[in-house]
Amino acid sequence: MIFLTVGTQLPFDRLVRSVDEWCAGQERHEVFGQIAEGNSERYTPRHFNWKAFLDPQDIEKRFQEADIIVGHAGMGTIISALTYQRPLVVMPRRVEFGEHRNDHQLATASRFGNRPGLNVAADETEISIVLDRLTAQTAVAAPDLVSPFADASLIAATRKVILGGS
Repeated sequence: MIFLTVGTQLPFDRLVRSVDEWCAGQERHEVFGQIAEGNSERYTPRHFNWKAFLDPQDIEKRFQEADIIVGHAGMGTIISALTYQRPLVVMPRRVEFGEHRNDHQLATASRFGNRPGLNVAADETEISIVLDRLTAQTAVAAPDLVSPFADASLIAATRKVILGGS
């Protein structure tokens, strides 16, 4: 199962539409989305089941059951994928499309995009490419999982700050 989550603060129609279009072209994978509430002009998926919001227990269950997580580049989504060691596809929200107040998600995606199991789709055209690759890997063997452990360089830098010196 693929779990799409846009977080709890804002809708993310560009991501929801991209995943819905990918679903229209395939029948192999169950997709469920948590897409947030919006006004009547918001995009409504036609090719996967969804709810606007899920309670925390249902979100946890969806993360546990998912083979792949798809979401915005929010830290809650990234941390949850790390916690449950699920492959993650993120597409950053962009201020130019009115999706957020600033472009901090571009920086987040750039910083975390090199971690095993964390896949960045820079825009809606890349979602289907990344999902096709990950679902093909899942059919053959488990794709790289997101590691719950910090990189050695981050641990060393943190140790240096805390202990001081070189």
